[in-house]
Amino acid sequence: MSNAPIQTEALARLRTRIDALDSQLLALLNERARVAEEVGALKRQEGTPFFRPDRVAQVIAKVQQANPGPLLNQHVAAIWREVMSACLALEVPQRVAVLGPEGTFTEQAAVEFFGSAANLIYCQSFDEVFHATAAGTAQFGVVAVENSTEGVVARSFDLFLHSPVHIVGEVSLLVRHNLLRRSAELDGIEVVMAHPQALMQCHRWLSQHLPHAERRAVSSNAEGARLAADNPAWASLASERAAAQFGLHIVAHAVQDEAYNRTRFAVICLPQTLTMPVPTGRDCTSIVVSVPNKPGSVHDMLTPLKKHGVSMTRFESRPAKSGQWEHYFYIDIAGHPSEPSIAAALDELRALCAFYKVLGAYPLGNDV
Repeated sequence: MSNAPIQTEALARLRTRIDALDSQLLALLNERARVAEEVGALKRQEGTPFFRPDRVAQVIAKVQQANPGPLLNQHVAAIWREVMSACLALEVPQRVAVLGPEGTFTEQAAVEFFGSAANLIYCQSFDEVFHATAAGTAQFGVVAVENSTEGVVARSFDLFLHSPVHIVGEVSLLVRHNLLRRSAELDGIEVVMAHPQALMQCHRWLSQHLPHAERRAVSSNAEGARLAADNPAWASLASERAAAQFGLHIVAHAVQDEAYNRTRFAVICLPQTLTMPVPTGRDCTSIVVSVPNKPGSVHDMLTPLKKHGVSMTRFESRPAKSGQWEHYFYIDIAGHPSEPSIAAALDELRALCAFYKVLGAYPLGNDV
C-alpha cells in the first residue's frame, strides 16, 4: 500500500498556479540580472562605484513602501537584498574581509549587508580585517564596534585612528551566544572558549552553571567552536551558524546575560573604493577628536554641538597612550555633514581640536 499523501484536485490546481508563478518570477529575475549586467558595463566605462549602500537602502525602502502584503516588510527586505547581491555579483564580485573562521557573527553581519553572493575573505583578527581592506585585498571590511552590554570594542576604535579606511555603513545584529560542544551534556566541560567580548557578555551564566571551567579567550567565537570540535572536554560560546559549521551540539541556547544583546558592526572601505554615501535622512556621522589637556576643554569641545542643535548619539573616550593623561573622544552625531547645522558645528569643533578625524558618515543600519 502506498503511503504517498493524497493530493486533492483543489491543492493540485494551487500547486500548478505556484509553478506558473515561479516560472514568471525566474524569467523576471533573469531579465533584471541582464539589465544589471548592462548597468555594470556602463559603470565600468564611467568609472563609477559598483556597490552603493545608499542605493541598496533606497531600493529596499521603495519596495517596502509599495508592499501590499501578506509578505512582511522584513522578509521583503531580505529577498530584495539577495536579489541585488546576486545581480551585483554579475557586475563585479564584492570582496569583503570579515573575522573568521566561518560561523562568526561578523560573517553574519556581512551577509546581512552585502547578501550571500559576496566573496568573503576570512581574517584571524580585526587588525587583519583593517589591513586587508586598506591594502586592497578586500574592497570592504566588516568589524564589530559596539555592544549593548559591554560597550565599545576597543581594538576596532584604536585601529580607526591611523587607518585610511572610513565607515560607509552599519549593521545592528541581535547576538545570541550559545554553548556548543561535541556532546549534548553540560557535565565534564573543562574549558569554555570565545572572543573576550563574548566571555564578558556571558559572565553571569558561566559563573552560575560552569564556575570551575577555565574561560579561554580566542580570536573569535567561531575559532572557539572549531577548537571545541577537536576536544570533548572543551566548549565554546558561538552562533547557531558555528554549530552547524563545525557539527557541534547546542548544549544551552542564548546564554548571554542580557536578553536584548546587540552588536553594531561597521562596514569600512577606502575612500577611493566608495566615497562618503549621500544623505538619506537617517544618517550617522562618526568622528574622533582630542583636545588640549586643560580645564574646561571637554566642555568647550561640546559647545559647538549644543550651539547648532546637533544631537550626539554616542560619546566614548579612549586613552591616547601618550603618557600625558590625554584622551581621544569618539562621537556619533545624528545626521550628515552635508546638513548646514552639522557642517557649521563640525567646522567650529575642528578649530578647537588638537586631533580631528571624520571616521565616516553613513545610513543608519536596520536592526536585524
